[in-house]
Amino acid sequence: MNTSVQEAYRECERITRTRARNFSYGIRLLPGPKRRALSAVYAFARRVDDIGDGELPAPEKLRLLAEARAALHDASPRSADPVLVALADAESRLALPMPAFDELIDGCEADVRGAEYTTFADLLHYCRCVAGSIGRLSLGVFGTGDRALAERRADSLGVALQLTNILRDVREDHDNGRVYLPTDDLRRFGVHLVPGEPGPAARDADGLARLVRFEVHRAEQWYREGFALLPMLDRRSRACCASMSGIYLEVLHAIAVAPARAMRSRTSLSPWRKAGVAARSLAGMAP
Repeated sequence: MNTSVQEAYRECERITRTRARNFSYGIRLLPGPKRRALSAVYAFARRVDDIGDGELPAPEKLRLLAEARAALHDASPRSADPVLVALADAESRLALPMPAFDELIDGCEADVRGAEYTTFADLLHYCRCVAGSIGRLSLGVFGTGDRALAERRADSLGVALQLTNILRDVREDHDNGRVYLPTDDLRRFGVHLVPGEPGPAARDADGLARLVRFEVHRAEQWYREGFALLPMLDRRSRACCASMSGIYLEVLHAIAVAPARAMRSRTSLSPWRKAGVAARSLAGMAP
């Protein structure tokens, strides 16, 4: 590995270490080559997310996303961008499904355009774009025997993590003009949640609690399907995957315990709890 590629990976690992609040606990459990490759995947995904979540006007965001897509397609070891250099090197060494990045960008463009989700099927497509894609890219780093089956399970685990994100960030997303919970579900439980309008009133508390528990149960089903991926991975990859997903599952359980809190603040775990999940994962104790 030449010096420029080494430096590129170091930059991706720096980005991951400073920006990946949950994923970094799992990534550090991987052996060097896989850790560097997954850091490159994360670094580019972080860039896409930052464009979508930034303060620029929507047309400018879409332009930057189009540029990121074009740069990805032209990525090579000779790129001036260290993240693209690292990705190109990782692709040459591992079976990375690079088109999955296009799906990630598609999902981010949907955010920028203010897409709405009427049914769970609508939301599921979005989840597969923004998170199932990362699951499949991560699988490309981990490696497995039965690729087709493993990809379906990795996709399911990505959906589970994204559903957890949505429940964790309900208040923050609503304040930013985004509602991901399907309109059908909101109507079913009598919860008023519309972009640009006040959030649920006190009288909606019971309906909101029932809605959150319903979505938690739905996410748990996707976790069960996704966790079937773990036995298909080698020990270190299994520990990494179990750590990342285990942290999100604990967040989901915390939301289930106090569903009304989801509309008041963002649910998160302390660093020591995250480290505990990572330690149990490496010891083979986590899911």
